[in-house]
Amino acid sequence: MLTSMDAILEKALTLPRQTVAVACAQDAEALKAVAEAHALGLAHFILVGNTEKMKTIADRIELDLSAFELVDARGEAGGAAATVGVVASGRAQILLKGFLDSSVLFKAVLDRNAGLRNGATVSHTVVMDVPGFDKLYLLTDAAMIIRPDLETKRQIVLNAVKVARALGNPDPVVGVLCESEKVNPKMPATVDAAALVEMNRGGELPGCRVGGPYALDNAISEQAARHKGMKDPLAGKADILLAPDLAAGNIFYKSLMYFARARSAGVVVGTKAPVLLNSRADSHETKINAVALGILMAAGGSGQ
Repeated sequence: MLTSMDAILEKALTLPRQTVAVACAQDAEALKAVAEAHALGLAHFILVGNTEKMKTIADRIELDLSAFELVDARGEAGGAAATVGVVASGRAQILLKGFLDSSVLFKAVLDRNAGLRNGATVSHTVVMDVPGFDKLYLLTDAAMIIRPDLETKRQIVLNAVKVARALGNPDPVVGVLCESEKVNPKMPATVDAAALVEMNRGGELPGCRVGGPYALDNAISEQAARHKGMKDPLAGKADILLAPDLAAGNIFYKSLMYFARARSAGVVVGTKAPVLLNSRADSHETKINAVALGILMAAGGSGQ
């Protein structure tokens, strides 16, 4: 089981090289990531977007783009649609977000006529390598589904389990995050948590073990769980952290990134090919991490 972002990269380098299509690649951090990943032998790249701007940026930061195929597409919507087309056609196996708004990319990816939808619920899982912890945490959903209902939460968990398996964890523990570790009808997230636990016990949520409701401390700290007198054997052992809604997931994700200096890689699951979603403010290192995760997802039989 992989336990660090470095281990993900090392594993990806042992796998067959995939081709990554970069949406709106006219961005310095995106181009730095592409150049470094290519130099490592991690992947091949097709750069989609405003080619004039790509060349101007590459000249400014002294990068050679001659090793890459460039596809000219203007505007965020045009770049997103063209990139989805490249992946849907099979010319690339992975899609990496460059410098464009996530909502624009989602619209192109989720277009049922574009060829990337496979009929499943589409959700986002981010892998977090947090300093001071000797394991990777998976957080979902931090980017896509605003207010998931119970059935959608079940599907989100199943998608996250695919990511866990790609990382070598065949039986991940899911911690359902809530305001409290006690079921309270006035707190709908705690009611959903109890229902997800029952779904898991009844076989409706296979491939993992589900615990909750958990406040964050009870999900990741066995000592905190014992101190509160919790008898749940899964308390404190979570591998996958299920956020109650998008606001909580996104705030938690960015808190770990900026306050804890966590390293991360995010992937959209439920499409025919991995879609790697990063913030436009993310560093080129984060984008390389995402490419490595995408290679594991594409090559690991994760059932995207």
